[in-house]
Amino acid sequence: MSSKNLQSPDIFTSLLIETINNKQRDILSWLDGYEKTTELPIYSSVDIRDAGFKMAVVDTNLFPAGFNNICEHGLEDSVHFMREAIRSRVENGRNILIIAEEHTRNTWYLENIRILQQIIERAGFNVKVATFLTTQPNFCQDAGYMDFQTATDQAVRVHCFNRILSAIDAGDETFDLIIMNNDLTTGIPDILKQSNIPIYPSVQAGWHSRQKSHHFEHTQELINEFAQIVGIDEWLFSTQFSLAKDVDINEEKDRARLMDSASELFENIRQKYQEHQVGSKPYIVLKSDSGTYGMGVMMIEDSTDIFTLNRKRRNKMYKGKGSQVIRRYLLQEGVPTRYQIDQQVSEACIYQIENNLVGGFYRSHSAKSERDNLNTKGMDFKKMCPHLRKYGDCGVHHDINIFDIYRILARIAGIAAHREIIQLEANQS
Repeated sequence: MSSKNLQSPDIFTSLLIETINNKQRDILSWLDGYEKTTELPIYSSVDIRDAGFKMAVVDTNLFPAGFNNICEHGLEDSVHFMREAIRSRVENGRNILIIAEEHTRNTWYLENIRILQQIIERAGFNVKVATFLTTQPNFCQDAGYMDFQTATDQAVRVHCFNRILSAIDAGDETFDLIIMNNDLTTGIPDILKQSNIPIYPSVQAGWHSRQKSHHFEHTQELINEFAQIVGIDEWLFSTQFSLAKDVDINEEKDRARLMDSASELFENIRQKYQEHQVGSKPYIVLKSDSGTYGMGVMMIEDSTDIFTLNRKRRNKMYKGKGSQVIRRYLLQEGVPTRYQIDQQVSEACIYQIENNLVGGFYRSHSAKSERDNLNTKGMDFKKMCPHLRKYGDCGVHHDINIFDIYRILARIAGIAAHREIIQLEANQS
């Protein structure tokens, strides 16, 4: 594909689809070769931005919290894939424990937990939900659990993990597998370290040690291989990025270092824009190298924006989830999104169980632009129905050819996440 054809997003997309379709057998063989020889993450969600002139993974979550946003047919698929994922880890296991976040006031998160529990129960297992409850220890002192109402007025029972461990020690309860839906931002609690039960995803993959830059390094290696198979510039499927360590955003000298890194990255992106005749202005996303929930994220239109950050904006970038101070920053090429759903700017989020598609959603925001972070207060979710021919009308539909490319990128992200977990576990051994 020559660069002169990329002036129009429609032309680019058409040629991209044609090129990938022609290489479909080689691509699938390449993906299968990795997926069949590795233990892929038990589940994951992958954010993809599609600018028309390029599309790329911009985030991969190993503790997805949006199962309530998957359409009913995707949930049916989830039951089958979750059954296979659990059996492959504990062949004769029956009792599963979900470790949830402590978001007991976030009713939509609780709905996510309810749906996840329902999926695993429908897969044929006995399931309990627990959390550490460090902020509300009275739960543990009283009944040992609390019933909460979710955003849909359904009930979900959350147990105190301390009490669960006591029951295990007393021989009153047994669990064969723990599924983490808590990203361990503040570290691995001692009570979790005491457990001898197999845990997935690995506790080493929590945000206390995981780094986004490492994930994108692994992703880039795979994207390079993919691009060689299809014969297209790897930049069209990835984002350029750089990492800044030991940064105090409140110190001028450290902001100056960040600004210099941003200037270099901007120049690299401009060269790619010029090479592919992209007429728009590039931008950069400054984000914490670890963490989630859209915290510690800022869009940068010019490198000097970093140096001149006012105190209010610095404070937003100084701490992330759990009030953890941010010292490592990822500077990532921004990918604008061309999609709007119901006149709201939108981006795709793909959900996978062991790299098998179970659906997803479009994250939308009526108050944001195509260049903004959409994972912020006021966002909305539109359930995704990629299998129009299979399921009929169950949510927002996408062009099936474009969605096939999203699926390839999501599978690549899942393989990269596996490599990332292996590296994290090796670092702790």
